[in-house]
Amino acid sequence: MSSLPWLNDSDFFFPDAESALQEPNGLLAAGGNLAPERLIEAYSKGIFPWFEEDQPILWWTPDPRMVLFPEELHISRSLSRAMKKSSLELTSDQAFDKVMLACAGRRRYASGTWITNEMIDAYCALHTRGVAHSIEAWDEGTLVGGLYGLAIGEVFFGESMFSHQDNASKIAFASTVQKLRSLGYRLIDCQVSSPFLASFGAREIPRREFITMLPRSADYSRNKAHWPLQ
Repeated sequence: MSSLPWLNDSDFFFPDAESALQEPNGLLAAGGNLAPERLIEAYSKGIFPWFEEDQPILWWTPDPRMVLFPEELHISRSLSRAMKKSSLELTSDQAFDKVMLACAGRRRYASGTWITNEMIDAYCALHTRGVAHSIEAWDEGTLVGGLYGLAIGEVFFGESMFSHQDNASKIAFASTVQKLRSLGYRLIDCQVSSPFLASFGAREIPRREFITMLPRSADYSRNKAHWPLQ
């Protein structure tokens, strides 16, 4: 940590992504704060925060980067059948704080969560600005799945998802990608590789290629006004 660039609270400067550490992969800087303007600047440059309760704010830009091009979405036959038979109601931006809290819940495979109270406050502030968004899956009025992320320009930066019912998060994710594709979104940032995301057609690309796409795709000055998704 001592050799990492330390960010201050007075400006939103970030080091060049190519200076990020190889181990741990993509660790770029520490410190600073989670002000809305800083977060928008970070995501627009391919950088995101990820840290635990007892750590300083850590900023990451991994190489390679896991992305999903909406036109490459793959929906398995079993999921397609589940989507056709599903009685779930999907909404967007109706319960952003509840989705974040559910994503922050304890998991069987993890002892803690990186979605700290500080993160929840920061992303709820982005939500009030129309930058952070949620997708909710409801079963007879009960929230059973969902996801949240940031929409900047023509890029959706996915953050986290949860599921309290079989296929709830899968249906929410697949439906969201289909809608974003119809609205002309160019890219969905999945951050790091996972078998779950790969099953939908997400793939790794070099960080340099990912960051090259962002100036024309993640331009906050022409942020899309499609939310809540209809």
